[in-house]
Amino acid sequence: MPVLLENKKARFDYEVLKTFEAGLELRGWEVKSIRGKMASLAGARAIVRGGEVYIVGLDIRPSQANNLPANYEEGRVVRLLLSKKEISELHGKLAQKGLTLVPIRLYTKGKRIKAQIALVKGKKKFEKRDKIKERESKRKIERTIKNMA
Repeated sequence: MPVLLENKKARFDYEVLKTFEAGLELRGWEVKSIRGKMASLAGARAIVRGGEVYIVGLDIRPSQANNLPANYEEGRVVRLLLSKKEISELHGKLAQKGLTLVPIRLYTKGKRIKAQIALVKGKKKFEKRDKIKERESKRKIERTIKNMA
């Protein structure tokens, strides 16, 4: 499963409660652009509307800027392919206060492009600071060990 795109900021900003795997309903040129890593998950989120799940804010740049497709829409909403059971579970969970649905990564599975979406809860500022301090102290320890050897 080669990872095509990853939203590293999401793991820092949110606490992941549960993850789901979903297919994406894409157009041909979008598949080519995503495989060429010409897309971004930064700022993207997923919503449940009308019994379906969509990714909003997925930025997919065309692979050939001079040869734009006729049906090109910048910032198009992409539908996720999930089972009815998963959609109803997500709809129930999102009704709770403070929970959000965020795409974590896009990857290939066979010839298909899949999205890993996560049900997340926002972290507080002090939790983020603690994470940064922990990371810095770990780096410092590793540097001192490396210099001693």
